[in-house]
Amino acid sequence: MTPEDTDSDDDASVIARSRHEPSLFAVIFDRHSRHIHRYLARRLGPTAADDVLADTFLIAFDKRAKFDPARSDARPWLYGIATNLISRQRRMEVRELKLRLAVGPPPADEGHADRVADRVSAQALGVRLDRALAALRPRERDVLLLTAAEGLAYQEVAEALGIPVGTVKSRLNRARGRVRAELGAFDLVKETSRHG
Repeated sequence: MTPEDTDSDDDASVIARSRHEPSLFAVIFDRHSRHIHRYLARRLGPTAADDVLADTFLIAFDKRAKFDPARSDARPWLYGIATNLISRQRRMEVRELKLRLAVGPPPADEGHADRVADRVSAQALGVRLDRALAALRPRERDVLLLTAAEGLAYQEVAEALGIPVGTVKSRLNRARGRVRAELGAFDLVKETSRHG
């Protein structure tokens, strides 16, 4: 059986078959690594994201026998593994955000006035957003980033973090309130109809 033969299979089927044909697990990597890497890069930066991505899929491969076959989509499970790895590096993540705040934004290129003004505004907002994210409790930050940055629905976040949907909603509500307070009237974390 080749990975091409699994194109129409859901993740649970591919993972189940990979127990006997380990090379099929590459299909799961191909399907989801881009999303997991993007999430990790937002949380840890691109360099650390590469290493944690590899660790995420190694752990997933090692634990594939425990994957719940009732789940057709492995992405929430993978986000959960990635988030657990991130939690091991929380202190480093907060230090990185504080360092970025202390150093300040990189100097703007000389060029067109509108482009420079846009860049300065984006950098100022980025600093405020970094500050707001650094100030969040780690659990709230996880829920906010999985929902707002990765576009996961409440149920998917609950599966990823192993918590009830109600807890996802309450953590997200607190996180949004704190981010809004830091950013003022500018609201980066608007709810989408998908999350209802």
